[in-house]
Amino acid sequence: MRIGELSRRTGVSERALRYYEEQGLLHPERRPSGYRVYRDADVPQVRRIRVLLAAGLGIAQIAQALPCLTDDDLPAPTCPELVAELVKHRDRIGEAIDELETTRANLDTIIGADRRAG
Repeated sequence: MRIGELSRRTGVSERALRYYEEQGLLHPERRPSGYRVYRDADVPQVRRIRVLLAAGLGIAQIAQALPCLTDDDLPAPTCPELVAELVKHRDRIGEAIDELETTRANLDTIIGADRRAG
């Protein structure tokens, strides 16, 4: 299939698909005309990329993670080292959430003090 069809089947822009190729996440065949030809297996690959992006992983992390994921719609890690890295990533996100909640509480206190003074 050509890039437009992959874009339609995945809901991902052609520009993003080209970027994924540049980053080594997709490997379409190239015709002598220069057209990219994708395999049916690239559809779930793009979905896995999108799930990992939505989970907050960067492109370099995704490149390392892709070989260690199942081919299911909801990817599952098959390499123990990937699980450890994902746990660390989740823990960093949890810490960031805690810091943001503290910041919000501080703002709520300031806002409340402003209302009491007014």
